[in-house]
Amino acid sequence: MNLRPEQLAAHLDKPLAPLYVLHGNEPLLVLEAGDAIRAAARKQGYAEREVLVAGQGFKWTELQSAAGNLSLFGASKLVDLRIPNGKPGRDGGEALQRYAKTLDDGIVTLITLPELDWATRKAAWFVALCEAGVAIETNAPDRDRLPDWIAQRLARQQQKTGPEALAFIADHVEGNLLAAHQEILKLGLLHPPGELSFDAVREAILNVARYNVDSLRQAMLEGDAARCARLLEGLKGEGEAPPLILWALANEIRTLANLRQGLDEGQQLQGLMKAERIFDDRRRLAIQRALPRLDGAPLRTAILHAARIDRMIKGLVGGDVWDEFLQLCLRLTRGATPARR
Repeated sequence: MNLRPEQLAAHLDKPLAPLYVLHGNEPLLVLEAGDAIRAAARKQGYAEREVLVAGQGFKWTELQSAAGNLSLFGASKLVDLRIPNGKPGRDGGEALQRYAKTLDDGIVTLITLPELDWATRKAAWFVALCEAGVAIETNAPDRDRLPDWIAQRLARQQQKTGPEALAFIADHVEGNLLAAHQEILKLGLLHPPGELSFDAVREAILNVARYNVDSLRQAMLEGDAARCARLLEGLKGEGEAPPLILWALANEIRTLANLRQGLDEGQQLQGLMKAERIFDDRRRLAIQRALPRLDGAPLRTAILHAARIDRMIKGLVGGDVWDEFLQLCLRLTRGATPARR
């Protein structure tokens, strides 16, 4: 059974399921969901809790032992298993499949995993866990949903603010949800419940954005020139290595060029994306929107531009690398209408 994060609170008001599987790309949301499950377990009388961390040297027999080892005075127990790398290995996978078939009354098991790739999601052990219990994927909200997420968090502390202020907060905490959480809590301490003015928000919020290359790649695909410029400025300020940025942008441009060529030859986009190993839903959607505005000529020119930046990084030609990165992004976002924030 799959459960959306926003459904968790109502679910936990009912008797707990025997097994929960938490996974996702945002540690803050995974932690909050885990805390909610642990709190519900205590409320429902699961007095004992045993924490297991499946790291190097972990013996998988400990999992079954934990489930069968109730104390003399304990009638119920929470087994809290963490798999930090999301890779239990062959022995672990087999142990988890056996465990999913033998869930005991009086035991609630919480398994916490990191973000999982598409291959891991299809692994027999993960499928077995999801079929036996409740799976919850807690990913960070997309950039265009971040202002709404911030508004919901403000509402929890009986505060609200306008779209301009929400966009301002989102711009300054991009890629750093934990920092966003801390800034929202700070607003709750600095100001009483009610409406927050833009000036009040601006004075309170620190620039805590954690710029990353993947965000830049996504902004380029989505045709958001202003965001590309802001991200490049942030990456430059944080001292990000230009070769890494060039690799990410050039790799995306080559992918777009291959897809464009395949479409021009009459091939189906679905098959082309599979060949390029494009499985992420957001990336796939962004590429589908980008391809109609990009024909072969600008993509070939962009590849040559990337090659020039490579020579510039190596000191073979002169120029400002960061300005060239911006020009490259603008070349590929020209004519696009980015999604409204």
